Amino acid sequence: MRSRTSPTRLIRHRPLLTYFLLCYTVSALALVVIGPPELHPTRGRPTTALVMFPLMVVAVALIGLLLTRVTQGAPGLRRIRERFGVKVATRWYALLLVAPLGILGVLGALTITLSSAYHPQFLVYGLAAGLVSGFFEEIGWTGYAFPLMSAKWGWRRASLLLGVLWGVWHLPVVDSLGAASPHGTSWPAFFVSFVALVAAMRVLIAWAYVNTGSLRLAQLLHASSTGFLVVLGAPAASPRQEATWYAIYALLLWCVALLVMRRQGDLTSLEVTSAPLSPTSASSTPTTSSTPTTSNAPTTSAS
Repeated sequence: MRSRTSPTRLIRHRPLLTYFLLCYTVSALALVVIGPPELHPTRGRPTTALVMFPLMVVAVALIGLLLTRVTQGAPGLRRIRERFGVKVATRWYALLLVAPLGILGVLGALTITLSSAYHPQFLVYGLAAGLVSGFFEEIGWTGYAFPLMSAKWGWRRASLLLGVLWGVWHLPVVDSLGAASPHGTSWPAFFVSFVALVAAMRVLIAWAYVNTGSLRLAQLLHASSTGFLVVLGAPAASPRQEATWYAIYALLLWCVALLVMRRQGDLTSLEVTSAPLSPTSASSTPTTSSTPTTSNAPTTSAS
């Protein structure tokens, strides 16, 4: 008699597919609730997005923790917890300046050369949005998905794919992001620029993670990126101007990301089920050699 395949077995056989299907299901539900951007191109910022986005963010973390429990058990959850406490050399925290300096540089240059509409603002509360999204999302993206992906494809290809998937996941709420929301007919250009921006940032987050094994650093980098987009966004910019400066900022980030990808050799030995990280294993400084050591990278097993 043929035995039935249990959901648990399916999850263990296709953990990555299961994870992204569940995350995108929540994203799709948000799209149904909020509605496509073209349905409200001229009205104010959709308030439902302010509710749905936090739910999407928390779901990314909860799904990652649930699948970790199913596929790796308590040891897997313990390894994620241990990665919060990995010690990181102070130099790595300089990466937190990439987002604010990049945004200020782009907006400052555009303000001087094109229009005062690009003048940045300073909204301190934007950092709170960054901290919340960074804390929850990176439990799923970096804590669960990235180690599995890098075990299959190496960190560079994994970071590129995860970056695009991460960007597209924002589709239901993308028209509520930015200071020029809603974006009307400019929202497709804004969305493409946004995806390019976060994909480049994902490369930097992944690079930091494979060299330090620190989930907390990944969360802070995410928080810096998201938070300073809110803190420094140009409120006087039109939707088209916002899409423009996002595109230029994305190009700047890609210059940095490509430099990192060129200098940092690929790591193919990340394993999901190996021994837990030592709290002091990631105290090294940034590595740029073509053949980096993997002793301070998070260890995960391909499934």
